[in-house]
Amino acid sequence: MAPAALAAKHPSKVPTTPAATALTTLTTLPKKPLPAGRPREWYVSHNRRLKAMRLAIALLDTGVHRPERATDRRIRATAEQIGVHPPSGATCRMVRSLIRHGDR
Repeated sequence: MAPAALAAKHPSKVPTTPAATALTTLTTLPKKPLPAGRPREWYVSHNRRLKAMRLAIALLDTGVHRPERATDRRIRATAEQIGVHPPSGATCRMVRSLIRHGDR
């Protein structure tokens, strides 16, 4: 469907910026159940890593390639755009760490 036709049909669903376009075209892998029998801390850290990875990928797709440009505010705004709950400070630090170590 052409963007003009989409705008006529659903004005709120039309991406307005290239960054919004990139975020709306992300595809995700199917979810699998987590293994049973692990301590609760393992599940918490595993889910935090998954969320940080999703956010880092979304930020890289929108052109944020330096950790100093990935502020907490920008990370949280990206989380809202991709439909993820607002990340904690620890998750924001993990996102910056992933971006930092990705340019090696």
